Amino acid sequence: MNLLKLSLRMLRRDWRAGELRVLAFALVIAVGGMTTVGFFADRVQLALSRQGNQLLGADLIIFSDHPLPPHYAAEAKRRGLSISTALKFPSMVAKGDNSLLTEIKAVTDGYPLRGDLHITEHFGGASVQTAGAANAIPSTGAAWVDEKLMVRLELKRGDKIEVGAASLTVAALITQEPDYSIGFINLRPRLLINAADLPATGLVQQGSRIGYRLLVAGDSGVVERFRSWAQSRLTLGERIEGIRDARPEIKAALERAEKFLSLAALASVVLAAAAAALAVRRFTQRHLDGCAVMRCLGASQSAMLRLYLYHFLTLGLIASGLGCLLGFVAQQVLAFWLSGWVEAELPWPSVWPAIHGLLSGMVLLLGFALPPLLNLRSVPALRVLRRDIGLPNGYSVTGYVLGLAALSALFLWKAGDMRLGASVIGGFIAAIAVFGLIGFLFVNALTHMRGRTGGPWRYGLASIRRRATASVVQAVALGLGLMALLALTLIRDDLLQNWRTSIPPDAPNHFLVNIQQDQLQPLAEFFERHKMAQPPVFPMVRGRLTAINDKSIASQDFVDIRAKRLVEREFNLSWADEMQSDNQIVKGRWWKEGDRGKPVLSMEEDIAKTVGIKIGDVLTYDVAGSTFSAEVISLRKVNWDSFRVNFFVVTPSGVLENYPASYITSFHLPPGQLDLSNQLIKAFPNLLVIDVASIISQVQKMIEQVTQAVEFVFLFTLLAGVAVLYAAIVSTQDERIHEAAIFRTLGAKRTQLARTWAAEFAILGGLAGLFAAAGATALGYVVGEYALNLPYTFNPWIWVTGFAGGVAGVTIAGLMGTRSALSTPPLLTLRNI
Repeated sequence: MNLLKLSLRMLRRDWRAGELRVLAFALVIAVGGMTTVGFFADRVQLALSRQGNQLLGADLIIFSDHPLPPHYAAEAKRRGLSISTALKFPSMVAKGDNSLLTEIKAVTDGYPLRGDLHITEHFGGASVQTAGAANAIPSTGAAWVDEKLMVRLELKRGDKIEVGAASLTVAALITQEPDYSIGFINLRPRLLINAADLPATGLVQQGSRIGYRLLVAGDSGVVERFRSWAQSRLTLGERIEGIRDARPEIKAALERAEKFLSLAALASVVLAAAAAALAVRRFTQRHLDGCAVMRCLGASQSAMLRLYLYHFLTLGLIASGLGCLLGFVAQQVLAFWLSGWVEAELPWPSVWPAIHGLLSGMVLLLGFALPPLLNLRSVPALRVLRRDIGLPNGYSVTGYVLGLAALSALFLWKAGDMRLGASVIGGFIAAIAVFGLIGFLFVNALTHMRGRTGGPWRYGLASIRRRATASVVQAVALGLGLMALLALTLIRDDLLQNWRTSIPPDAPNHFLVNIQQDQLQPLAEFFERHKMAQPPVFPMVRGRLTAINDKSIASQDFVDIRAKRLVEREFNLSWADEMQSDNQIVKGRWWKEGDRGKPVLSMEEDIAKTVGIKIGDVLTYDVAGSTFSAEVISLRKVNWDSFRVNFFVVTPSGVLENYPASYITSFHLPPGQLDLSNQLIKAFPNLLVIDVASIISQVQKMIEQVTQAVEFVFLFTLLAGVAVLYAAIVSTQDERIHEAAIFRTLGAKRTQLARTWAAEFAILGGLAGLFAAAGATALGYVVGEYALNLPYTFNPWIWVTGFAGGVAGVTIAGLMGTRSALSTPPLLTLRNI
């Protein structure tokens, strides 16, 4: 008979007999959990990126110092993307005899493509939101001004201002602009005009310092493909930016949000692996006799292998497909529930989570099933006479090793971050080794404990000792499952709370730039008069990186776009004797007392990695026409979430003091004291006040959205945990049926057996709970400190919850799962032995 047909007939028979239900249930729930996480994470990540893009005003911006070639806009339109253009340049704006250098932006219809532009026609009144409509930009002949320009030129609605050769009417006050405060380049007062008025100003001339922007928005996949297309066609003076290329605070928040969601997906992968391993083990044990009979009838080892390989491939495809369908439906329900909590609409998910779920299901199944299949093909025909031969052999150990390798590959794949994936998989491998060793030591110690107990506990300990290997496998599998659930709980409650509090309510939301040396004391007195805490002031020197190890560098020497931009721009350099509290040395050392005046520096690790700088390199900077060189002796990790003043490059005091320097500080300004900003501008006209409150608000909104997402994902991870518990209980179901038949034949009552098994389950559950608590604590520390860059807080309730939950959960589930073993008539069981 054709092996494929025979395999399908066996599949139908095993399904009707219940042989495959445990394995299929585990696989469907596992893949369903992974695809639920995948679909939902995909949608949430798209939504988070879109929320972040609201600060940029678009999904993507092409910048240029010359008029952009028309093929960029034409290609974007061809791909169905929305576009808008903006020209940005500095120029004088005058009202009567008063004039002020202003950042002028001329925009076309559709601006902004993302985010909200808020204006008010009543200066000092409430703002009005305008966005995404044709009237969302000034009409021709009108101009919108920001608060700094209004204050300094004492403007009110209806005033005439001179912009080049054109006279424009002040029509509104800008209270919020999407692409403002993304970087420290937006320092001047702002003026927004219609691009149609630009020719009348006469300001666009040959050699004018004008920045040209093409704003692009649309479906994320189409935008990314357009970015790849445009990236290869950029010429000198052109660059592409998304929200991740903007301020590091936004970049850090987006990356951390994705890591939280990846951790939720990893928990489902762990539970899937534990369920698959237990279910495959039971399937193999129940098919040993059938394989022995087929060997007696002449089946070869290769035919047996192909037969069961077809068996598992068919089962895997069907179960994984159903799991993907379950995941899609489940994430739709999640999205519906979440739509009432999150203001942003969740985009439609891509097809990739379904493909990933299907592949993950097959990898998990075959990773744990293939080696046991080698056991089935090698079952000797003599087993039909001797049931003690043909039992699982060394292939079983190989199976767990191969399954662990498959699990590790899935971890690294699903994590999307090598460091995060390696941290988690390393923790679970260590947990398996430690749990297994402790488990065997514990089982061996039971021999000495049995004599000190009586009743159900004595027989429960004896049962565990008799099934030593199976008991250890059960305890380790249950421990890993509970560990994943506890770790996710820890992350959900503790790490997310730490992330929330990483941006305190009084986080700095205003920056003061261009403070001069002689203004330090008057500025301190200003804060004191207004009963505000004196913020720390930091020196700042502007310098351009020109050489590394005496080798001149230029942007064309780098392939990475961000590296090119970093080389082209000027760095903010500073000096300090003490390292800031939100900085941490990751390589090298901070300077000592004797390093004062020495040409050494500390660099932020992400910038160093991007440009290719390492400890020991000598960097040369051009500062105001002069050069200085210094050796990199440390790399720092900067907590950008703090929103405090931070620098990419810091030297010890005595190195940069002779170069032209200004000062910078940051402070928190409550919403009710916004008028203080105007007083500050009047008292210090040269200062640049930068409002980053919108960035802080956006980051806080991201944190809340991720918290809610992890809360929902946890429910489905819990469902995957039920699959592990179910698979662990039924993995010894056949042995318990035989055991119950013998005990009841000898006079034991059902209640006595139930109490004995309850004691056994309680011991296994308590051991698994302790394993889980220890593993979750260690994993939480590693993930928090080294992967998410968040402080770890020890939670003693993890141990209480782990032990109590393990005892209660395993005992209840075990008794429910063994009801059939107690209700099976002993005579029926003994006849089939």
